[in-house]
Amino acid sequence: MDRKVWNAQLKYLRSIILKKSFFNESIDLCLKLHAMVHSSNISDIGLETFEDDLWKDLDELTFKRAVQKKGRTIAYGIWHSTRIEDITMNILVNNDQQVLVSSGVYERLNSKITDTGNSLSEEEILHFSNAINMIALKEYRDLVGEKTRDIINKLKFEDFKRKFSEDSLKRIIDEKAVWLIDFWGKKNVAGIILMPATRHNLVHLNESMEAKKRGIK
Repeated sequence: MDRKVWNAQLKYLRSIILKKSFFNESIDLCLKLHAMVHSSNISDIGLETFEDDLWKDLDELTFKRAVQKKGRTIAYGIWHSTRIEDITMNILVNNDQQVLVSSGVYERLNSKITDTGNSLSEEEILHFSNAINMIALKEYRDLVGEKTRDIINKLKFEDFKRKFSEDSLKRIIDEKAVWLIDFWGKKNVAGIILMPATRHNLVHLNESMEAKKRGIK
């Protein structure tokens, strides 16, 4: 699947996701689109995914130091998009613990932050990236992707229209996962599926591919 097809299918999903008669098709398409923005080893998609393409022949130095035009590294892109998926899908949609908390992977990541990294400067991004454990970060991303797929598979049609409680939004702040809370907090479950769980991941995979192609200057 190429990116044009993926984007067209996301547009179609947006048009059907709140229509009850399309519920089963919506779930199937959610899973298909999500599979393409994660490693193929977490799904049965049977295709090389966009993330597979990113990891192919990717060395650790490029992962940590190559930047795209906004000064973002591949390490940062993977961390940032994975944290947002973890936070939105597990705290907001599933009212559960973050994978970062429940899996025990954080101790091996060697990250000094637990938030999404939105406020990091270009210099801080490089410092963060140099310290992060690449293998542990890939494991964390796979764990988040697997959990998201489990959550999507258990959704009922009524869930798509569900808004989020003040308690859930407060948890995001209390757990030091601060991000664009006003933006994401106004969405419903369908909105979370259509952006952080799918579209947002592709945005940062595209940025990371840009960094990979530019290489280390």
